Amino acid sequence: MMLALEMYRSLPRYIAARAMGGRIPGILTGPAAPVRLVTRDEPRLAAPGWARVKPVLSGICGSDLGALFGQTSLYFSALVSMPFVPGHEVVGVLQDDCDDLPKGTRVVLDPVLSCAARGVERCESCASGQTNRCDRITVGHVSPGLQTGYCADTGGGWGGVLVAHRSQLHAVPEGLSDERAVLVEPLACAVHTAQRAEVPDGGSVLVSGAGAVGLFATLALRELTNAGRISVVAKHPRQRELAKAFGASDIVAPDEVPARVRRATQAFRLAPERSAEFLLGGVDVAVDAVGSKDSLGTALRVTKAGGRVVVSGMPSTGADLSPVWFRELTVAGSYASRGGDAFDKAFDLAASASLDGVVGGRYPLYRWREALDHAHSAGRLGTVKVAFDLRSSR
Repeated sequence: MMLALEMYRSLPRYIAARAMGGRIPGILTGPAAPVRLVTRDEPRLAAPGWARVKPVLSGICGSDLGALFGQTSLYFSALVSMPFVPGHEVVGVLQDDCDDLPKGTRVVLDPVLSCAARGVERCESCASGQTNRCDRITVGHVSPGLQTGYCADTGGGWGGVLVAHRSQLHAVPEGLSDERAVLVEPLACAVHTAQRAEVPDGGSVLVSGAGAVGLFATLALRELTNAGRISVVAKHPRQRELAKAFGASDIVAPDEVPARVRRATQAFRLAPERSAEFLLGGVDVAVDAVGSKDSLGTALRVTKAGGRVVVSGMPSTGADLSPVWFRELTVAGSYASRGGDAFDKAFDLAASASLDGVVGGRYPLYRWREALDHAHSAGRLGTVKVAFDLRSSR
């Protein structure tokens, strides 16, 4: 048996969270929360090649909060199985030998449950190494689930034990702290975002949002591409400070974006009737690192004709797609990462970047209400990443 946070299906609570969660955050950790602290059986090994992992630290991701807030599209309801234990940003310790990895190895998790993990013949995407595009995430050894942390059978990082397949596991180098290692998975996602951005040499980039997704994307864009000016849209002082440290050329307040991009790119600014202003001209590439209607709309309206917009934050609905049609924009999704290569680069970034203090809040599971409230208000409170600390019961 183990202690775990469990998310369960409740349509009334989903509706309540969707209606009120954004306006009254505390309700999500009170009566409207579709999550509960339970004692449940440890997950069982699905097949050979699987092993138990005891989480040490597990991050709280924006997609986790989106599920709690009821902001996640029902599109994803066919790609999960409930009840599940959330948590996919994990550093932990192997409890069993797993092929070439001995028991006791410290590991981080690539959460995608691809063909290899499910024991099925590789789909076209997995065969080409693009496991984040796997077509088999609802079949095989385990229940439907696009990732660990959304699958009823595997457990997740917000519990005492999870199970993972060898294809998901990456050994942590000696000397890399747990606080840095827990950032490797979101850094791997940022590496993938930088790859998907296809920034031209010296190209201008706008990163819309400066939470963990936007900050890590800024770091990866600066370190792994030949981008010129990188402008980051940030609300809060600590976000602005870290964006600069991670390579931003300039910081822009949300209400300044069209004016500042216009000046930097010599674009024309237009103000339509009863609609948000937009540019003729603009940046070469924009990265939406939030996923809200406003952040995606901002990215679309300030990208030049023929430019590229990368959707890196889990998207909501409602953005006006007129610029995509009129300016012939390329809109590219950036989901998870492509495994080994991205994780290798992420380990390098985790070891070398100025990440001290980025994990700014650590909570035991029984303080889950405080943890989720903190994560929801992280930007305002000067925190980038909040995590559950499974090492402590204090």
